[in-house]
Amino acid sequence: MTSRLSPRLAEIVAALPLQPQSRVLEIGCGPGAAARAVADRLSTGHILAIDRSRKAIDQLTAASGELMASGRLRARCVAVEDFVMAEGEEPFDLVFAIRVGALDGRHPVAGRTAMERIAAATHPGARLFVDGGDPLRELPIPRLS
Repeated sequence: MTSRLSPRLAEIVAALPLQPQSRVLEIGCGPGAAARAVADRLSTGHILAIDRSRKAIDQLTAASGELMASGRLRARCVAVEDFVMAEGEEPFDLVFAIRVGALDGRHPVAGRTAMERIAAATHPGARLFVDGGDPLRELPIPRLS
């Protein structure tokens, strides 16, 4: 599936430290190209792709029937600042975001709330990656002491 990605997205997906069993959260998934590529690399894991845009989630859902039916891909329309885990949902191992203002420094107030939401949705060893590196940079997930 990554062969259908733009070169930039293919490089980002390839740089993620995915394992077949990873539980992944993509923030700001848009129409889901990267989410589908990640889901293709998972066997027992899954990815939850979130976006604040209903149109983007509808596009992702329309193009992802088989992956969604397999349980490797799920989607939810929610902004990261409002994200809470669903009842029974397990914490995530890996989080990534591409061009998300709350996480790239453009919106620091939203960023603080986003980081609190990410911390609540991940286990202590989880990792967070955003664009802006080569091709990604890792951000620490703040934990309450």
